[in-house]
Amino acid sequence: MEKDTLDHLFENLKGEFDINEPHQGHEHRFLDKLRASDVASIDIDSKKSSGINWKPLLAIAASLVICFSVFTTINSEPEVMDLASVSPELSETQDFFTATIATELKKLDQERSPLTEQVITDALNRIERLEEDYQNLKTDLTESSEDQRVIYAMISNFQNRIDILNTVLEQIETIKQLKNNNDEPTNTI
Repeated sequence: MEKDTLDHLFENLKGEFDINEPHQGHEHRFLDKLRASDVASIDIDSKKSSGINWKPLLAIAASLVICFSVFTTINSEPEVMDLASVSPELSETQDFFTATIATELKKLDQERSPLTEQVITDALNRIERLEEDYQNLKTDLTESSEDQRVIYAMISNFQNRIDILNTVLEQIETIKQLKNNNDEPTNTI
């Protein structure tokens, strides 16, 4: 079908094609014009490049400004406060609580056994929730600018974690004593 269309097109254009040969020296005239055009474009390019091309320099400068502004924006966000950032005394208090909790967690980890696993898991879940609450309190402290109620709540949070750990360690001791009592042979006469 396409061949028919092409054949039809050529039949319609028959006799309209330019079949004459170009004049003698046509190729030389064409090459001369082409060379002259190349020389003119080189002259124009050399005139343009004689001045400083500001576009790449402006692009670099704009990139540096953007990077600098992003860096300062990131660093200017207020840091989340904790007890240590309020005062030196509260820093010592936080260090004490943190060290005590770490010690109690090590003791708790040493007491792991199949009998105590459930009690320890429950305690760690409660401590994890208290840690999440503490993170929220840190945000509140940052926003409230050292509100005493928030500071007391943070200290209370630390005390609650220590209380949970102490209670669990006491429960583990009770479980161990019950196991030892059940394992002792009874002497009957």
